[in-house]
Amino acid sequence: MRIIIDEKIPYLCDALLSLGHRVAALPGVGITKEALQGAEALFVRTRTRCDAGLLEGTSVRFIGTATIGYDHIDAGYCREKGIVWTNAAGCNAGAVLQYVQSVVYTCFEELSGLSMGIVGVGEIGSRVARWASESGMKVLLNDPPREERGETGFSTLEEIARECDIITFHPTLERGGKYPSYHLADEAFFSSLRRCKLLINASRGPVVDNKALLSAIESGRLRHVALDVWENEPQINLSLLNKVYIATPHIAGYSAEGKINATGIVLEAFLHFINYKGDVPELALSAPVNEVVEASSLREALLGIYSPLGDTLALKSNPGDFEKLRNGYNLRREPSAYSIVISPKIG
Repeated sequence: MRIIIDEKIPYLCDALLSLGHRVAALPGVGITKEALQGAEALFVRTRTRCDAGLLEGTSVRFIGTATIGYDHIDAGYCREKGIVWTNAAGCNAGAVLQYVQSVVYTCFEELSGLSMGIVGVGEIGSRVARWASESGMKVLLNDPPREERGETGFSTLEEIARECDIITFHPTLERGGKYPSYHLADEAFFSSLRRCKLLINASRGPVVDNKALLSAIESGRLRHVALDVWENEPQINLSLLNKVYIATPHIAGYSAEGKINATGIVLEAFLHFINYKGDVPELALSAPVNEVVEASSLREALLGIYSPLGDTLALKSNPGDFEKLRNGYNLRREPSAYSIVISPKIG
């Protein structure tokens, strides 16, 4: 089978070649209708919009996006044309948790007694909630779709805006339907904040109204903001970039573990699609350099493994290189890859 893949999806090309497929690995911008001629399967990331403009007149029958987000997939068109597609749900949950932890620890030395509001409680939000609770924080959860299914223990967005010191967004991007998340954090939301000291968006850029956010920062309503995702990427709002405390180029989920998880998920879905019954190529990571991390606290250890301040400096110094910084990102390792030894200092 002829297959087109985004060249930035690691391990996938070799795995498909080992199974006898004909593979062309292209830059995301190089995945065009012309490039897809004769291809039956397509593997992409978020920058490739899979709709009629790309797919009409091609023989593509399967699409795998090696990402959690899937708003770049025109699900209606795919359904109409009989194109099977899948995303890599939960693949980078550990990486985004690591990002949130590092952002929070950059802004706070002591977490016990703080309150965190988590908007969107899927795999990522659930992991963030467990960590926050274990760290001694009061946790408020907001997820209307889950609440509608009969689950309990949720708070309204208004309660979170009123009661939380830290608010972090993790919903999927939904522009319509019963529970749209587009501009979920809008002018009204920011006006209702009462004690928020840190706001984080590591979900999708349009979940937060960037103009309203900038206004909230300039008015003094928000102290610290961490943005990994932005409206109109890669042409981001430079005024907002200069105002936020932590600014990164959509790399919260960019760990080696997250990437290999994503590749494994979409590869498995593809093999199921073609009814493959043979051995699946093994995808494995080697141990990181300096595998043992010694620190006086978990905070020190996690920030030693990854601090968002380096990525912030790189983006603020070269905002025009957003895509270059993202596509050329040196994948970090997650804390689970290390042996962390906590040795509290005496005295």
